[in-house]
Amino acid sequence: MSRWKALPAELDPRVRQLLVRLRRLKDHNGLTMRQLAVRTGYSAKSWERYLSGRSVPPRDAVEAMARIGGEDPTRLLALHEVAVAAWRDRPLGSPGHGAPGQGAPEEGVPEKGVPEHAVTEHAPAETVTTDAGPSAVAAVAPAPAGAEAAAPEPEQATTSATRAAEGPRISRRALSIALVSGSVALVLAASAAVLVAVRIMDDDKGGAPAPAGHAVSTAATTPAATRAAYSCHLARADGHWYAGNSRATDSTVAYGDSGPQVAEVQCLLRRAGISPGGIDGMFGPLTMGAVERFQRQAHLDVDGIAGPRTWKALRG
Repeated sequence: MSRWKALPAELDPRVRQLLVRLRRLKDHNGLTMRQLAVRTGYSAKSWERYLSGRSVPPRDAVEAMARIGGEDPTRLLALHEVAVAAWRDRPLGSPGHGAPGQGAPEEGVPEKGVPEHAVTEHAPAETVTTDAGPSAVAAVAPAPAGAEAAAPEPEQATTSATRAAEGPRISRRALSIALVSGSVALVLAASAAVLVAVRIMDDDKGGAPAPAGHAVSTAATTPAATRAAYSCHLARADGHWYAGNSRATDSTVAYGDSGPQVAEVQCLLRRAGISPGGIDGMFGPLTMGAVERFQRQAHLDVDGIAGPRTWKALRG
């Protein structure tokens, strides 16, 4: 296994996580830098720069490394995307600041697509031990003149590749934002429609015909009465409870009625521990059900109508 130099201390943890994963893949497959260059299309010097933390490798290089290691590239590419964002957000002027693959340029370092022999580079001599003793093997001969001129500038090639990779990513991000915004707008519109429907249904209940078996008051429901706001100010006078909306004691209030007498019934029902819903002055299904429960509790005839006997029991 290779003995790696420690990564720079100032390296962002998200970039460090990607590089440590790539180093392990290289060591696991027992590849040298030159073998890695041949199998990925990125030069050995480029891989040295990537794995030493001087630059973030391009997306294609990371994907190629995943294929070589027999690993699903999805996780590596996710780490790469996070590392690219961290690299791009580094403070201005810090070492290696810029887009992925745009670390400090090195002389004669080819990028993807440039053969290793196109770089003016002398390989170190390798020593081979034989029966006759150690002997030196000649270094690789330099490339012919003019080959270096054919290689593109590393920084220029990396910048183009980075821009091409960032284009689809920006488009996907914009599409995601648009989808989320559309979903939020749809939810808000649906909520508003439900609220309007509930309000309409509540309004309809105020003027709905009374169910069979129940008397209906002939008092007309006016818009002013529908919108009136009532409150309960309970007070006991002469042995009776009053809520401040009406002092009626022998009138008849039934389903479909509205006004202060209904609000008085609702307040007195609430005082008795039975909820009629809101104190809105509307004798709807909730109020009628509360009156019926109170009549059972007070051992009265259960008809859902607040008549003289029910008033007397409510006033207490």
